Amino acid sequence: MAGNIITIAQQKGGSGKTTLAVNLAVAARRAGQTVAVIDTDPQGSLGRWFMTRLERMDGEPDMDFSTASAWGIGYEVGKLARENDLVIIDTPPKVDSDLKPALRAADLVLVPVSASHVDLWATEGVLDLAERVAIPTLLVLNRTRAGTRLGAEVAEAAAATEADLAVAQLANRIVYAETLGQGMGAQESPKRGAAQAEVDALLTEVLSRLE
Repeated sequence: MAGNIITIAQQKGGSGKTTLAVNLAVAARRAGQTVAVIDTDPQGSLGRWFMTRLERMDGEPDMDFSTASAWGIGYEVGKLARENDLVIIDTPPKVDSDLKPALRAADLVLVPVSASHVDLWATEGVLDLAERVAIPTLLVLNRTRAGTRLGAEVAEAAAATEADLAVAQLANRIVYAETLGQGMGAQESPKRGAAQAEVDALLTEVLSRLE
């Protein structure tokens, strides 16, 4: 039986796609799942994270990694999904025909939204493309700031869209950036605390939608 496939997409750069991919992948591994991550972004942030992780683990990876072009993603996903419980695809910050294969390959599309109205506006293109290829989507509020007027406004606006909004959110925590550069997930840091709870809650919510 093939594993589940998640594509993470957002038109706007800096929305936290790679952070989301990394932390969900690590959380799934810690939960006992076999995991593969695929980097389709020419910037290669996910690939650099994986190579840094590989060094930390003395060359013994705990998950599969691959890169793929936009039009080679279907083949790569098919191969990895036969060998893993979960495949996570990180995509470049754009919305055009090149994104369609990564959306079409997915069982669920996650769209990260940082705490700004601009990020929320930028979801429209991804949501439209996902609807065209009939793949369910889930907005994920990222880098949230509890107790701020802007955070409340963005959360309210996101909830008012036609897209589903995840209950779980990732807050604006330094630990996410620190661990990304170290080839880890936030759950693997001594400072994991609230971050681990956030990521575990999001993973549980995401997996429930894939059942």
